[in-house]
Amino acid sequence: MADGQRLFVKITRESLPQVKDKYPFIYLERGRLEVDDSSIKWIDSEANVVALPIATLNTLLLGPGTTVTHDAIKTAVAANCSVCWVGEDSLLFYAAGFLPTADTRNLKQQVELSANPDKSLEVARRLFARRFPDADLDGKSLKEMMGMEGYRVRSLYQEKAREYQVGWKGRQFTPGKFEFSDITNQVMTAANAALYGILCSAIHSMGYSPHIGFIHSGSPLPFLITHKSQPSLAAYRA
Repeated sequence: MADGQRLFVKITRESLPQVKDKYPFIYLERGRLEVDDSSIKWIDSEANVVALPIATLNTLLLGPGTTVTHDAIKTAVAANCSVCWVGEDSLLFYAAGFLPTADTRNLKQQVELSANPDKSLEVARRLFARRFPDADLDGKSLKEMMGMEGYRVRSLYQEKAREYQVGWKGRQFTPGKFEFSDITNQVMTAANAALYGILCSAIHSMGYSPHIGFIHSGSPLPFLITHKSQPSLAAYRA
């Protein structure tokens, strides 16, 4: 191949693997993301070069110290690979980028279910059924099921405090005043923030929105709050 020439292979929807055949994500930090012919290469801080199979990746998680070229972003979205900008080890979530013409099937289903009160309640009931597999939730209201979860969590806090001999006076957190909490609550708040970052990346990578929830409302990320305590992202599927 002559100098300056580059071989590009057009990526079509038919040539792309299905989501079930893809790797869910890859986390990168302290390096540079560039185009390598028709794909993408990663150059780390020690100048090691790794070719990335971008068509078989669902999401790129870009951590601290990462730079990325314009062509690399174009190639990623052309392969239907979303990009998220995250904190170290993905413990904080900052932003996400998606192909404007990407498949919105999951997001559309999420919106349709959330907008219908009866279907939204059924989704919430399915989620709670995974948390309480032996409980009869038929006919229970959302408020009643949230009360069950609240009691379970409070009891779990007390149980773990006794198990690990940690002083516990209840969950206390004042936004913007982290240092006002006791050490146990500070640890839980920090761990909770890390969990939020990981879950937000996971939700985005699967094509859902953290802003559309079924159990919680009135907060910026109600779907994320739901899955902080629930075991499955796909539990609400019809």
